[in-house]
Amino acid sequence: MRRRMRYRPSKASCIFGGIVGLIFTGIGVFAVIPAFGPFGIVWTLIALGIAIYQFAMAAGKVSMGSWSIEEEGAGEGNGPGGKSAQDRLTELQNLYDRRLISREEYEEKRRKILEEL
Repeated sequence: MRRRMRYRPSKASCIFGGIVGLIFTGIGVFAVIPAFGPFGIVWTLIALGIAIYQFAMAAGKVSMGSWSIEEEGAGEGNGPGGKSAQDRLTELQNLYDRRLISREEYEEKRRKILEEL
């Protein structure tokens, strides 16, 4: 069984990152450049670059970064959680025998499991 989860930054998080970049650009222009000179210029340019990149990602002009997790061999079988149909039917019967689910719930779940075969 192979499962892939992918995360991409949302448009809202990119806009938030852009706003934070603009705030740091403002801090650079009004506080860091006057106090530290060349370091302030580098600070401001980096902050401006971050802001521009974030807004470009939010607008879809730049490909958004993403990361993914791939999980192989998570389990055997083809049902939820990698359980085989036989295991799932046995578990369902056990729940019914212990009176944790009703006859209707048992029949409905059993039918769904058998339809997946």
